[in-house]
Amino acid sequence: MTAPLQPLLHDSVVVLTAPSQAWSTADGTVDGRGIHGFYHSDVRVLSEIGLRVGDAETEHIATGGPDAATAVFTSLARGVDDATADPRVRVDRIREVRAGALIETITVRNALRAPIRPRVAVSVRADFTPMQLVKAGLTGSEHPVATVATTDGVTFTSGAMTASLVAPGAGIETGDDSAALLWTPEIPGHSSVTLSWRIDVEDPSAVVAGAAPSAEWSAFTAATGDSRLAAWLSRGLADLQALRMSTTERPDDIFLAAGAPWFFTLFGRDSIWAARMLLPLGTDIAASTLRVLAALQGTEVVNETAEQPGKIMHELRPATLTLPGRGIVLPPLYFGTVDATALWVNLLHDAWKWGMPAAEVEPLLPHLEAALAWMRDYGDSDGDGFLEYVDTTGHGLANQGWKDSGDSVQWRDGTLADGPIALCEVQAYAYEAAVGGADLLEAFGRPGADGWRQWAADLKERFAAAFWIDDPAGAYPAIALDAAKRKVDTVTSNIGHLLGTGILSAEQSELVARRLVSPELNSGYGLRTMSSDSAGFWPLSYHGGSVWAHDTAIAISGLARAGHAAEAETLAVGLLAAAEGFDYRMPELHSGDSAADTSTPIPYPAACRPQAWSAAASVAVLSARLGLAADAQSGTLDVAPIPGVGTMAVSGLRFAGAPLSLSVDADGHVTRA
Repeated sequence: MTAPLQPLLHDSVVVLTAPSQAWSTADGTVDGRGIHGFYHSDVRVLSEIGLRVGDAETEHIATGGPDAATAVFTSLARGVDDATADPRVRVDRIREVRAGALIETITVRNALRAPIRPRVAVSVRADFTPMQLVKAGLTGSEHPVATVATTDGVTFTSGAMTASLVAPGAGIETGDDSAALLWTPEIPGHSSVTLSWRIDVEDPSAVVAGAAPSAEWSAFTAATGDSRLAAWLSRGLADLQALRMSTTERPDDIFLAAGAPWFFTLFGRDSIWAARMLLPLGTDIAASTLRVLAALQGTEVVNETAEQPGKIMHELRPATLTLPGRGIVLPPLYFGTVDATALWVNLLHDAWKWGMPAAEVEPLLPHLEAALAWMRDYGDSDGDGFLEYVDTTGHGLANQGWKDSGDSVQWRDGTLADGPIALCEVQAYAYEAAVGGADLLEAFGRPGADGWRQWAADLKERFAAAFWIDDPAGAYPAIALDAAKRKVDTVTSNIGHLLGTGILSAEQSELVARRLVSPELNSGYGLRTMSSDSAGFWPLSYHGGSVWAHDTAIAISGLARAGHAAEAETLAVGLLAAAEGFDYRMPELHSGDSAADTSTPIPYPAACRPQAWSAAASVAVLSARLGLAADAQSGTLDVAPIPGVGTMAVSGLRFAGAPLSLSVDADGHVTRA
């Protein structure tokens, strides 16, 4: 018997509005296989949705849709058509997913002279399998499924969750966990009929809820000489609108869900990075993300959850998350992340520089002080002056940086490094947090600024002494120090996160910039997570050779901040080529195969999409190309476009709370409005 496998995602269609999503085949069929289903709040409510017209399946010809929440599946009903070559009976099936609801509208168009009376049947099956089981390739609800017919539909219940289906004008037939919706409309010649049904879900145990789209994001427009960037921005922002959500405890504080289907909830690191990349579009999402994470900030030492005073959480779930076969069991509120705390501080500092109002910054300063103290008192668990992590429970995440798979930190010969692990980029985040935190403390008249600047200076000196590895191709930073404080020597994309943080000298920054655009790291479709000359490299490895859009965008931003415009543009061109290959919906990650060997990027078949930080990477690339540097305290927004990137006209940027339009001509001259 074949062991259950995690479903692949690359060839399925997704329609979503957080916290609900529907996955199907290209023709809209939900067939109960793999990821297919309608989900709400980490539960697969329906595992099957079928459509037959005239007692036969329709023949699919196209799939489209205006936004992330809507798909239009167009097909032909040839079984009720005439015998000519021209198709005369067409079916347009519009599927919309809203927060807690799926709505389908089925329009049958008859271009024949004579009327037709086809039997239109929609079949659904209730499932209620938890997402964690679906991810493991398993099925099965936690509670029995009950089915009750109503006057115009059917209600499915399982435990506390209720799903109410209505189908106006349909005949209803029910089974133990299923329902058939039946219509027999008469459609005159040269006419059409529209039928509809919807299902609404209530889940009283939910910890997250949907949020309204941003009017400011809707007002953003970009026209670029490189049309790929404009297309990516448009698709990325549409996807980000569908990923907006809040917690049920704080409905007014919006954040971005990490990604669909597996990470439709609050993630500290992911939500912070996405909000940080989006700062040129305003500080609202940054401010609300900061608040919701501050409300969950650690206050005590709890080994089972990895909570510590001042620490920022990793992920929030409605119940314990168990990943079958992997030995991972995470509590509903889990703090197993080494980098989210420093990144929270960096987001607060950067949002302040972009003009987050002082009245919103000031209430967060006690949380800032607690986060800085965590870096000093708890993040450095062994007192060596570096931040490191180790899972003490035996069933948490073994690796707790952004590369959190079990084999992500390895030596150049492919052997795994032993923890506690001190990652290079975490030290850079901590350095940047200490310096930025000191600036905030000083600006708001709070004590401690000088002490944190000295702490940062000492960390920078220790980092230069402990992390650098000599190499004939040029020295480079180790990905990490292992438990014995040895330099783990694999060349990885982690070094790109050091740029622009201040932890590198100008000479060190130049060495890292050159290394990032080397053929071993630069795939031509973005930055490989691991150098191709490492023994553990594999282009379809989750963190050992694949390309992540956000990872590459962080490197691009750092290169631009550090003055390495040519290298930033080299990586940006690769990401744009990848975006074009994925129809501008950048997945969580893709293969690290070289662009020289393939005419289009190869999918990583289990990659989430849309993914918040992959979509937000489009704004990071725009910001790097424009050379944006904000300082609201002095009232200045510097714009220094990378030479040669062509014309750009952008409307809907925001600085210090005010809208801003920028245009750049072919010679790089900037006009502001």
